[in-house]
Amino acid sequence: MAKRVLAIGIEPGNADYSAFPQLTPELVRDYIEAQLLRLRDLGFEVTSCLIDLDATAEAGVTAALRDERFDCIVIGAGLRESRERLLLFEKVLNLVHRLAPDAAICFNTTPADTVEAVQRWIEPT
Repeated sequence: MAKRVLAIGIEPGNADYSAFPQLTPELVRDYIEAQLLRLRDLGFEVTSCLIDLDATAEAGVTAALRDERFDCIVIGAGLRESRERLLLFEKVLNLVHRLAPDAAICFNTTPADTVEAVQRWIEPT
C-alpha cells in the first residue's frame, strides 16, 4: 500500500507576495502542482489541502485529517513564515498533532522543495 501524504498550504490566490514580487499566484500554483505530481510519480498517494486565511482554515484541515490516515504531513512555508500567520500556523500544527499523531511532520522551504521535505521522513512503498 502506498504511503499517504497530506500537503497543507495557503491557497495561492490568498497569499501576500509583496516580499516576493517575482512570484504570482499562478506560478506558485504551478510549483505546487509540479511537486504533487513528482510525489505521485514516486509512488506516494497525495492529498492537497489549500486553505484560506480565515475561520474556514481550521475546518478544512480538520476535515482532511479526519477523512484519511496519513503517513506524512507537509506544511508549506507560506503558512509558517509570516508573523501575521503565526496563530494560524500554531492552530494547524496542533490539529495535525491531535488528529494525526502517528504521521511524520515536515516542512518545505519553498513551493518547489516539497518532495525533498517528504523524502526526509518517509519513502514510498
